[in-house]
Amino acid sequence: MLGDGYHDVPKGKVAMVVTHLEMRTPNFRQVPLPDGLTFTRIKPDIDTYRDIFRRIGAPWLWYGRLVMEDAALEQIINDPEVQIYTLLKNEGPEALLELDFRVKDECELAYFGLSPALIGRGAGAYLMDQAVNCAFDIQIDRLHVHTCTIDSPQALNFYVRSGFAPYRQQIEIDDDPRVTGILPETAGPHVPILRP
Repeated sequence: MLGDGYHDVPKGKVAMVVTHLEMRTPNFRQVPLPDGLTFTRIKPDIDTYRDIFRRIGAPWLWYGRLVMEDAALEQIINDPEVQIYTLLKNEGPEALLELDFRVKDECELAYFGLSPALIGRGAGAYLMDQAVNCAFDIQIDRLHVHTCTIDSPQALNFYVRSGFAPYRQQIEIDDDPRVTGILPETAGPHVPILRP
């Protein structure tokens, strides 16, 4: 257990404060779909999934699905209890919404993000409305998500405005994906690289 005060982050690592949030009563907002977009459920293969994941998540140092073995990732994305959606723009996927129902009576909003092409167009509010609709269609007790301090600075407030309530915080330290070569050094420019 960490005591009060400052704690050094080892070289080659990245540290973040993780906030866990939940929604127990659905907050339906009826947000309209922005022009030029199509909301659809997809069943991507591993390469397509990782391409979407990388394009949307690299600015925020998303790396969890990039380091998984193919078989483990394939098991998740092909599980009937996992639903993956996107927003199509010009027939290309520009968003990632992943809902995980593998724990009884709840849904984890496992991944939620937009490509830079959709930011600032109202697509996030629409996609969150769809997340809530799809999740609570299954008769769950709660929808939960977590975000962290290396994610978009708007993420935490966006989740709270969307109806989620924070219930737990943790400190996470992990290998910096830019140091390990999982992501390019240009990813996540808002987070300094502590080179070993």
